[in-house]
Amino acid sequence: MAENKSFGRRFETYRGSKTMIFWSCAGCVLATLILGFTWGGWMTASSARKAVSQAGYDARADMAAAICVKRFGGSPDHVANLATLKGTDTWKRDEFIVKGGWLKIDGQEGDVSGASTLCAQRLIEGKPGVTKAAG
Repeated sequence: MAENKSFGRRFETYRGSKTMIFWSCAGCVLATLILGFTWGGWMTASSARKAVSQAGYDARADMAAAICVKRFGGSPDHVANLATLKGTDTWKRDEFIVKGGWLKIDGQEGDVSGASTLCAQRLIEGKPGVTKAAG
């Protein structure tokens, strides 16, 4: 009759060894770390700094590209400029945008990295804001 104990009764009377408890805890910690860093979205401090830095560069480029699109659409000859931009080779579009002066931001020295590419891409794709200014 002692062999027919219920699961609850066996659980109550079970006494695990210290070694088994230690390795169970170590396995739980390891599983938590693996799941946290792979699926949980955890990251180290250095990768978080890199992500924040990249987000800052992307935000500056996005802001400068939005200004560029607005200025491009507000220019008196924007239709002809858009046709010229579309006819320009893809690797020369950045240069066309910079030479046109639409990317120049008052008080800033030089160009914002990646903004001219983003501006040209938005103009070619006809993103909202371009069609409003062009129409």
